Amino acid sequence: MKLYGISGLGADKRVFEYLTLDCTLIPIEWIEPLKNETIENYSIRFSKLINKEEDFGIMGVSFGGLIATEISKKLNPKLTILVSSAETNTELRKIYRIVGKTKLLKTIPQFLFDPPRIIANWIFGAKNKKLLNQILDDTDLKFAKWAVNELANWKNNEMVSNPILKIGGTNDKLIPPKKDTNHKLIDKGEHFMIVDRANELSQIINEQIKKTNLQ
Repeated sequence: MKLYGISGLGADKRVFEYLTLDCTLIPIEWIEPLKNETIENYSIRFSKLINKEEDFGIMGVSFGGLIATEISKKLNPKLTILVSSAETNTELRKIYRIVGKTKLLKTIPQFLFDPPRIIANWIFGAKNKKLLNQILDDTDLKFAKWAVNELANWKNNEMVSNPILKIGGTNDKLIPPKKDTNHKLIDKGEHFMIVDRANELSQIINEQIKKTNLQ
């Protein structure tokens, strides 16, 4: 089984480099959203980058998990993995949905989506600050603004029907795992744990891959 990786908001395949998985991991690079494109329509276009002729799984990190969820509803992969993310909009912080309804995000200038590094490092809880700063420096702010707005206005309430693995960090400040959801928890894991706690994540993911391949 090949596993397609979808990174977080503005991030890229560098966040997957610390994982050691028992399968072929294929990171997918972000494509540019069209004007006023919804996350649902974007996911349809994005899914065309996946080879559907062979068994595959999808792993989404943070905002990438929302895309992975939308794709999973349409393509039914063998396995869906969400890291530091959400399966439905009710798993996101309520404040995001409130802000989304105000339409305020569309009026904010793009440059404000590039936070001061000291604040970003605290929010992400990053130990590997150098990598996070490099990723933030390379972030397309136009894409970041679109993605934040789509996250805040995400309306999905449909659960994924195929096997799903959700991994959350107990100290995640951005998308904390809800107590009533079926998450594998990383104790004191923060939002950047895909890098900082890669060994623990790899072990959990490999166990699930083994179970999926045996089914």
